[in-house]
Amino acid sequence: MDVPFYLIDAFAHDPFTGNPAGVCLCSVEPGTDWMQKVAWEINQAETAFVWPVRSKTYGLRWFTPTVEVDLCGHATLASYHALGEEGNVTFETKSGNLTCWRTESKVTLDFPVKIVEPQDTPRAAQDMFLGADIWFGKNDLDWFVEFKNEDSVLSFQPDHTVIASLGCRGMVITAPANTIRADFISRFFAPGSGVPEDFVTGSAHCALAPFWSERLGKTDLVGYQASQRGGFVEVGVRGGRVWLSGSARTVVSGTLSA
Repeated sequence: MDVPFYLIDAFAHDPFTGNPAGVCLCSVEPGTDWMQKVAWEINQAETAFVWPVRSKTYGLRWFTPTVEVDLCGHATLASYHALGEEGNVTFETKSGNLTCWRTESKVTLDFPVKIVEPQDTPRAAQDMFLGADIWFGKNDLDWFVEFKNEDSVLSFQPDHTVIASLGCRGMVITAPANTIRADFISRFFAPGSGVPEDFVTGSAHCALAPFWSERLGKTDLVGYQASQRGGFVEVGVRGGRVWLSGSARTVVSGTLSA
């Protein structure tokens, strides 16, 4: 079948920044096996599959090259961008209904808060953080590590084998920003999900937003994910929800024939 396909840089201020996501605009919900094979072929951190349900409502599923995930921010932003919709759009997903809308040049996503609870450092990870002054936590998606300063995040060398063995989707590391024009910085590693280091992870900011909101006493903040490509995510804590905002750029459009 022929399916409209887009490669879109999400949370990107320019092309070739932010996090690229594949988006397939389908007429009906495809089979899981086909979607996983397409995601493997596209070989991006996430490929989104979108199909109409009713007016302004779409089904949405996300796949890494190796697994389906329950929540993805940058591929949701990319999906809204690919649809070319105006006003509110609702996506029906494994994480419930997610609403998106456009404000000037940015897209805002209404996502669930993911609270991080303190944990002891897993025994397997202790050597990776040997001598570091850290705070360790966990939510239902990821492990979460707070460093005291920006340099520790920027210089951190992950052990992907260890991170993949810890039993979560991935690991977020974060610290307050001091040289970058943001409130906090982060990096995200998900080798067990086929993504050694993600470029900009919207869903990680569902935890980063309330975490830094509490520490900094602000409900509206800016995060910078310090990956090789880098990207800014504007976040707002709204009770049990987080608003994630950013821009997107289409870099490839065409037809998937498979």
